[in-house]
This record gives sequence, C-alpha cells and structure tokens, in this order.
Amino acid sequence: MSANSAEAGGRPPAPTEVDVVLVKGGRTKIRYRGALVSDDGTRLTVRAAWAGEGVRDFGFVRFEPGDVFTEHYWRDRWYSVKEVREAGGALKGWYCDVTRPATRSGTDLVVEDLDLDLWRSADGTDVRRLDEDEFAASGLARTDPGAAAAALAALDELEGLAREGGFEALLS
Repeated sequence: MSANSAEAGGRPPAPTEVDVVLVKGGRTKIRYRGALVSDDGTRLTVRAAWAGEGVRDFGFVRFEPGDVFTEHYWRDRWYSVKEVREAGGALKGWYCDVTRPATRSGTDLVVEDLDLDLWRSADGTDVRRLDEDEFAASGLARTDPGAAAAALAALDELEGLAREGGFEALLS
C-alpha cells in the first residue's frame, strides 16, 4: 500500500474523470467524458468540451468545438446548470436542463432529460424557456404526473434564479 493510499484510509482515489450519460426516452442520447471537478455527495461538477458534432446554432447562441462547459448536477434537484464559455474563456451564458436527479455509478454520471430547458445569456438580458412543446408531446404529464409536476417546478425555479441575477448563489 502506498503512502497516498494509507493517507486516504486505504480507499482507492476517487476517479478524476466521469462519463456523462444523458438519457432521453429510455435511450442514451449522448455520452461524453468530462473531468470531475468536485462531488460533495449532493452536487457534482464536471468540466467538459462541447460534445456535439460541429456547430449547433440555436439562433440565440452557438455551441461549437472549443467551447467549455462547467456542468453542475444534483442528486436532489430536478435540473442541471451548465456554464458555457468560448475556447478563449469569454462567458456565453448558462444552459439548463430539466432532468430527474442525477445518479452516479462508478464513473458513469447518469441524468434523464425531461425535454425542458432554459437559457440565460452572459449579460442576463436573454432568459428563455425552451422545448415546452417537446415536454407536452412527451406525455410525461399523463404517464408520470409527479415527475411532470417536479419538472415544471424545476423550470420555474431556474427561470426565477435566472431573472433574479443568475446562478452564482446556487453554485457557491
């Protein structure tokens, strides 16, 4: 046993990378590797490069190769908050996904996307709810009314935070 193992109480060191697994409709939508920044037992923070292929232009923001996402997931909240920066470090804004609470098994961090999203621009002048039509079409309100209510409450909470000055207090 090395000195470092002994100092850690004989436990192996925590992994420094995780695989973020975004599930939608029971299927893996995307899987990507990120650096585990922290895990306090409730909130996990991961830093990862833009995992999509090429450029994704939403009209109000473009995600592109080189962008860096600092992603915050909770085991007890129905959302994730992702700070988005250009490769040079300039803040683009925050993209929030409404999800079931995150789970972690080994190096897999699994989140189930519930079709609702929110965007807040870096300067806070653009706050927009996204994909409410997809959420309605998903049928979640019919198949799991409790989860649907939690998802809508999460979106309302995110919008309130975004309009009241941002996510800094939540993330500190």
